[in-house]
Amino acid sequence: MIRNPILPGFNPDPSICRVGDDYYIATSTFEWYPGVQIHHSRDLVNWKLVRRPLERASQLDMRGNPDSCGIWAPCLSYADGQFWLVYTDVKRFDGNFKDAHNYIVTSPTIEGEWSEPVYVNSSGFDPSLFHDEDGRKWFINMQWNHRTESYGGSPKSPAFDGILLQEWDPQAKALKGPIRNIFAGSPLGLVEGPHLFKRNGWYYLTTAEGGTGYDHAVTMARSRTIEGPYELHPNRHLITSKDHPEAVLQRAGHGQYVETPDGQVYHTHLCGRPLPPKRRCTLGRETALQKCVWREDGWLYLENGTTVPEVEVPGLGGATRAEKPVRSEYAFDGGTLPADFQWLRTPQPERIFNLTDRPGHLRLIGRESIGSWFEQALVARRQEHHSFRAETVVEFDPDTYQQVAGLTHYYNRHKFHAVVVTLHEKLGRCVTIFSCDGDYPNGRMTFPAGPGVAIPAGGRVQLSMEIRDNDLQFFWQTEGKGAWQPIGPVLDAGVVSDEGGRGEHGSFTGAFAGVFAFDTSGRAKTADFDWFSYEEL
Repeated sequence: MIRNPILPGFNPDPSICRVGDDYYIATSTFEWYPGVQIHHSRDLVNWKLVRRPLERASQLDMRGNPDSCGIWAPCLSYADGQFWLVYTDVKRFDGNFKDAHNYIVTSPTIEGEWSEPVYVNSSGFDPSLFHDEDGRKWFINMQWNHRTESYGGSPKSPAFDGILLQEWDPQAKALKGPIRNIFAGSPLGLVEGPHLFKRNGWYYLTTAEGGTGYDHAVTMARSRTIEGPYELHPNRHLITSKDHPEAVLQRAGHGQYVETPDGQVYHTHLCGRPLPPKRRCTLGRETALQKCVWREDGWLYLENGTTVPEVEVPGLGGATRAEKPVRSEYAFDGGTLPADFQWLRTPQPERIFNLTDRPGHLRLIGRESIGSWFEQALVARRQEHHSFRAETVVEFDPDTYQQVAGLTHYYNRHKFHAVVVTLHEKLGRCVTIFSCDGDYPNGRMTFPAGPGVAIPAGGRVQLSMEIRDNDLQFFWQTEGKGAWQPIGPVLDAGVVSDEGGRGEHGSFTGAFAGVFAFDTSGRAKTADFDWFSYEEL
């Protein structure tokens, strides 16, 4: 059985591609570097992260990109003996504009080096590339209309001004021919996330609608010609939970169709799993997969006969889900950052961390403050469970309160909690808490543990946090001396979510657990982390 979500934690906007018996899913990474996550499977049940292809400054530089900008909705396809990856780099979020630039990169293999990007257009985000049976290629994306009161936290339907279609010339590496607006969307509105495929002489278009919150949906339409007009699915929506608040998988929308070699059909979609009582999705938008069927009317339907996605659906050949380790330990011994980890925005990671100055340790180089949009030393992995414990040990000897290093539960500059080692003018070296519990737009921190607890100068300090659904408790201990000591009150972990703080549509990435350091004195103080662990509770 396939158990959803197949990609837990922050893995939204899934684009699926099959090559032979191999399946690949590309998901959005927003401001996290390197860009785009690609997972691989041969049974649709077990998935492994195999590549993040946007890894060079020439491909992607997100320094200065606001929170929830960067890589939106990639589209992965295979044609002409190579993989094609289409992606958007969004440079603005608030206000009337998005400044969304679309690019194409290619590679003969998923694991290999990907090409330099080719710029396509900037008319809107969520681009997709369709390879037609006659060899022609078509580029589609939503069109953004800035002439409305469409602000980040309150999207207005008129800003989502239909789906544009234009032919792509791979030889000239440019668009050509007329630009056509082929689909205005359904009455639900907010049409985006287009994907085209062809079957039995019909062009099928799936789009995401309703915004990426609780009204989200996969809408389907079809036409005998690629230019349209497109007629809506009898149900309008192929997948949605918008009228079913009791469904486990909420916020269902934005996905892509795929066929197996033996003709079985599936459709990916993003989803969220809210926690009571505030219905906050602390794991962000995750990837799920639904079994579908074609009916005699030539339309695709969920196999369960409804539009509501299920947690368990039939897989291929009796495949079962491999058990994952309850506890993941990272020793930083390999000379390269473990695959689970990413950092923020910069294509120059050597300025914020390395694993060579002190072998066996992750050395963070203190740069700008936590929450900076330019250069902050924060290295983290996705939260994949509603309840977990993370631990680390740090060697850090600050000589000013402007030098800070620690462990964080992080979403963006407005939503994070952190237990830190720093310097206090009366306490000396100390452990304390920094917290920003959704204060938008100011990002003001609070200090739930006050000035903190004095600790001896020098030596290693262990830091940990336990998150149980909506509650977070920090702990610390001087390594080898005593037991874990709680510090500060129980904090609101649920604010570190899409819905936290600013609320639905105000941001849409996911929660991370990781380590960070900053030095706002400009002296680049370093902090050495020997190991990191993440354990499901």
